[in-house]
Amino acid sequence: MRLLPPNGRIVRGSIRFDGRDLVRISEMTLRKIRWNDIAIVFQGAMNSLNPVQRIGKQIAEPIILHKGLETPQARERAKDLLELVGIPSRRIDEFPHEFSGGMRQRVMIAMALACSPKLVIADEPVTALDVMIQAQILELLERLRKELHLSMILISHDLSVMAETCDSMAIMYAGKIAETGSVRDVYKNSKHPYTKDLIGAFPDIEGPQTLPAYIPGLLPSLVNPPAGCRFHPRCKYAWQLCIDEEPGLDPVGEGHRAACHLNTHTPPDKEAK
Repeated sequence: MRLLPPNGRIVRGSIRFDGRDLVRISEMTLRKIRWNDIAIVFQGAMNSLNPVQRIGKQIAEPIILHKGLETPQARERAKDLLELVGIPSRRIDEFPHEFSGGMRQRVMIAMALACSPKLVIADEPVTALDVMIQAQILELLERLRKELHLSMILISHDLSVMAETCDSMAIMYAGKIAETGSVRDVYKNSKHPYTKDLIGAFPDIEGPQTLPAYIPGLLPSLVNPPAGCRFHPRCKYAWQLCIDEEPGLDPVGEGHRAACHLNTHTPPDKEAK
């Protein structure tokens, strides 16, 4: 969506959507795509909603802007959206502070659906919510995705959320994709050491009652990242090639890719850590 702070810029690469590169188009053209074709549910609904505007006005604003409806019609659409996400339409004239955290997140979802977009980006949609509310929000997103035939990109650090919600997934480390594929392949047949360590660090409520494993070391600086594979300073399998050369995102199965030299080279035992 190119919603960057003033000191942020896209240096290289492309963002393909509906056959167009969103990096190359003008800001004016992109404004017609934002919220109309691509919408976003931001992390932290209280910081994303305007505290001095009633929620009905905030939901109606993109409808008026993109769909050209008059205020009364947009207001009726906003009422329908509130009912769709499980909020009584009579609360349309209330302010964000009058809602709980979970209800505010539902308002954000209603705003994201206001113009019937093709793609919804959900950025940590259940952060800071208790477990029961998390489950309700995830069930709501899943129901809306099926009912409205939406495509959805879910950004999360919670592996259980990804397993419950996604069809395919990409594991990222220090700004690079480490592994991508179907949820089942990534979980059950991991091909990158970081993915394996990440899953191993997740507590197993059915297994032995022991502390979960942890990944030693710290995340690298993204201002000055390590050469080669960015995970090599923390990887128990790393050898000289991992330091010298960045691995490609190579196929390791049907629709399954991983960026690790272990999948394309045999490490020398004497150099392996």
